[in-house]
Amino acid sequence: KQKNGPTVVSTSTLANDEFDRNVPRICGVCGDKATGFHFNAMTCEGCKGFFRRSMKRKASFTCPFNGSCTITKDNRRHCQACRLKRCVDIGMMKEFILTDEEVQRKKDLIQRRKDEEAQREAEREARRPKLTDEQSQTIATLVEAHHKTYDDSYSDFCRFRPPVRDGPVTRSASRAASLHSLSDASSDSFSHSPESVDTKMNFNNLLLMYHEQGSSPDSSEEEGSSLSMLPHLADLVSYSIQKVIGFAKMIPGFRELTAEDQIALLKSSAIEVIMLRSNQSFNLEDMSWSCGAPDFKYQISDVTKAGHTLDLLEPLVKFQVGLKKLNLQEEEHVLLMAICLLSPDRPGVQDHARIEALQDRLSETLQAYIQLHHPGGRLRYAKMIQKLADLRSLNEEHSKQYRLLSFQPEHSMQLTPLVLEVFGSEVS
Repeated sequence: KQKNGPTVVSTSTLANDEFDRNVPRICGVCGDKATGFHFNAMTCEGCKGFFRRSMKRKASFTCPFNGSCTITKDNRRHCQACRLKRCVDIGMMKEFILTDEEVQRKKDLIQRRKDEEAQREAEREARRPKLTDEQSQTIATLVEAHHKTYDDSYSDFCRFRPPVRDGPVTRSASRAASLHSLSDASSDSFSHSPESVDTKMNFNNLLLMYHEQGSSPDSSEEEGSSLSMLPHLADLVSYSIQKVIGFAKMIPGFRELTAEDQIALLKSSAIEVIMLRSNQSFNLEDMSWSCGAPDFKYQISDVTKAGHTLDLLEPLVKFQVGLKKLNLQEEEHVLLMAICLLSPDRPGVQDHARIEALQDRLSETLQAYIQLHHPGGRLRYAKMIQKLADLRSLNEEHSKQYRLLSFQPEHSMQLTPLVLEVFGSEVS
């Protein structure tokens, strides 16, 4: 048997090696793969167990040879005496061995820490916002309803009476003297973002559309008896009303309402939902609604050629800009339309409580969705609800302008029966 040379193992060097992932860890006793520091020295699991058992039994071994065996992974069981001597030589100390009670305490402590961590994770999970199955189903239903009732290829627009954009510039178009307020349209009540500077420039470009064209105030006074865009836009609005009705019917709970309440809700909210829907085609670059073909790109001037004045159009564009800047996800967009439709305070509504319950459920779903997808967006819900308040005043202005228009037979005859029915008789 060959003698072991004097081996000096500095445990501190080993300790440093432990942090160097590239240094292979080798058991100081037998040369097997080490699993870490055990009782103050780097060893394998086998030698760790051997040392603990020997110390606990206070074993006394005798070498059958000359007391200087070389210990290897393969022969470490042959001579316990030299193996134990080697353990002590590399610095293993019995003081580091825990008693059975201490081992149990350590196990208990580790288990307790695991349990506490699991408990904390469970609490974190419980606090994490999530949607109930019913809320997820509601959102899926509304998104599907929107896809069925909003054709983003706008292919049906060619079936409407064609858009005619010539004809004199009316007084309402040229009365864009309120240049300042129109250029403010970008200053949404919440966001004062740097991009509003570009928006102002765009508004000034828009205003060029409202030049006098050399016409005297008197000649434009007749408010353009040719409202050239009215037939086309009347068809567009009529078509949109049909789509809003289709969407409403798919809102969970809407069809269970009485026919009277369904009609009251649709009549009073149709224009607001149309304004919300149209945001999908609204373009911030040039403040137009782009619906596919170049012929179906609508500027503010087009709407003045359908008889509406800037009293409606300025706040409408301001509304569209603010809504577009919220960057709503489709799920938020459809929930907002459904919340708008199911407003219990509409004129003519009978069963307030039932409609309010449906609207509350939608509002809670929207808030839960926002919490889940915009954890930092504390104001997001408030901004969205503010948009519904803006729509109310747009609705009032629209009704006022619609009444003026419909009192003139040559204009009201251009409207469709559906438009006349929905906007015509005021729900009392």
